[in-house]
Amino acid sequence: MLGWLFARGASKHRVAQMQARINPELWTQTLASHAFLARLTEDERDTLRERAAWFLASKTMTGAAGQVLTDEIRLSIAVQACLPILYLDPGLYEGWSEVIVYPGGFLIPRSDVDEDGVVHEYVEEAAGEAWDGGPIVLSWEDASPGLERPAGFNVVIHEFAHKLDLQYGQADGMPSLHAHAGIRPRLWRSVLERSYDALLARLEEIEAAIPADVDPESEEADHWYAQLPLDPYAATDEAEFFAVSSEAFFVHPEPLWRAMPEWYALLSQYYRQDPLGAGPALPR
Repeated sequence: MLGWLFARGASKHRVAQMQARINPELWTQTLASHAFLARLTEDERDTLRERAAWFLASKTMTGAAGQVLTDEIRLSIAVQACLPILYLDPGLYEGWSEVIVYPGGFLIPRSDVDEDGVVHEYVEEAAGEAWDGGPIVLSWEDASPGLERPAGFNVVIHEFAHKLDLQYGQADGMPSLHAHAGIRPRLWRSVLERSYDALLARLEEIEAAIPADVDPESEEADHWYAQLPLDPYAATDEAEFFAVSSEAFFVHPEPLWRAMPEWYALLSQYYRQDPLGAGPALPR
């Protein structure tokens, strides 16, 4: 039953031990605490449990800044992380070994080069970060279930989508398609670029409609940005567009499907899942 798990990551014995250690009551509570998992069938929940066991046996989770990691926290993160690879090769999460969890947002040093070639260094607060070849860093405050967040927000899925994007190249919004014979790279790039450009155009329209006396960075402007099918952060670049689209696809897919049906269909074909049941059954 678990044969597909053992080519990479933890050994068969370790995965079996981990699966046996997952408390049935805690498992049920974890599924119930994430509303977007309610669509899964019983077989899919069993598969997700196997994926989560592989993940917990293969990755190290470390608390930072005083964060204590309980079984509830570990399982919650594992379940969210494994939803995107429910029907994908778990080896896509190979090449790194650690998840670092902070109690809340954490600070990351950044640097940008402006049009004049001047380097600007600053510190940015983040809810998550995926390092190329390194760990994933998460804020538990932002990853935990039960708190009210913007529709479509899921920092765990977001950062693990970055890992899929980075697995065989740079972060550019195009994950490996080696196992997807039905998706031509040229098609992916074409649909990605059209969808991303459409989001940029819509964002420009919305920003132009915001009154001059309203700060675009304030909560007062949220009313206008809520008209977008994705969080405005998706407009940063194509890598963030893929990550933001992925979290929306799994946790609040309808606006994405209505605004970008071609992109939604491509994500559905890539992840081999259709959260809305909006299209024909996909090969698995």
